Amino acid sequence: MPAQYLIRFDDLCPTMNWDIWEKIEKILIEQEIDPILAVVPDNKDKTLIVAEARPGFWDTVRSWQRRGWTIGVHGYQHTYVTDRAGLVGINKRSEFAGLDEQEQESKLNKALALFRQEEIIPEVWIAPGHSFDIITLRLLKKLKIDVVSDGLYLSPNTDPLGLIHIPQQLWRFRRLPVGLWTVCYHHNGWTSSRVDRFRSDLQRYRRQITSLPRVLTSYRTRKRNLADALGARVCLVALQARNSIQRFIARAQPSVATRTNTQR
Repeated sequence: MPAQYLIRFDDLCPTMNWDIWEKIEKILIEQEIDPILAVVPDNKDKTLIVAEARPGFWDTVRSWQRRGWTIGVHGYQHTYVTDRAGLVGINKRSEFAGLDEQEQESKLNKALALFRQEEIIPEVWIAPGHSFDIITLRLLKKLKIDVVSDGLYLSPNTDPLGLIHIPQQLWRFRRLPVGLWTVCYHHNGWTSSRVDRFRSDLQRYRRQITSLPRVLTSYRTRKRNLADALGARVCLVALQARNSIQRFIARAQPSVATRTNTQR
């Protein structure tokens, strides 16, 4: 089977970049794509305050769910309180990993209570910073959230607790031969040209873009195996290497600019 792609948008909250989002939403509707939308229940992260709070935010979330788009619980307040990378291992910061069971359960209960209050049924867990631990997973199972959008696997798989993990490994489209790939976007800093590129990518890959319900139908019974764990490890090492190279280049560029200015 050729590679398939899921589309995910993170950091949806009342103070997000609404001007850009309205353009994105129009494209998703035109292309008939059903994304995964990571909604922050009670945002306290100042970096996600980029516009005036929209009073009708929860009405909008309900409209997304009526349209058939997947709503995910994106943590509780999107605030990082520990330096734990958690089970995925991408970022050393977390809203959940490293906290005791009581504190994690309190946060999850408050998050889900806000969704219930707004008559929204979240279908998937999406951790801020890709960071959660085994305690988080046990609590999600207890609270009847059995889908996790995260992990660097090549295929969805079910863990020993019975939770199905839908991998999330990309932040832009790449031409890949096989596997299920979630492309995760953060639109708050987008420009109009970035929106145009997004439209172009969707048109190019449209036949390979799927939805979470279709993925669950195909993979819900697939158990995790050793190949999944090894593949995730290889992907993590490759991602860490790429990030290290990018940080090195970013540090080197000011030095190059300084030398150039001095030579002038």
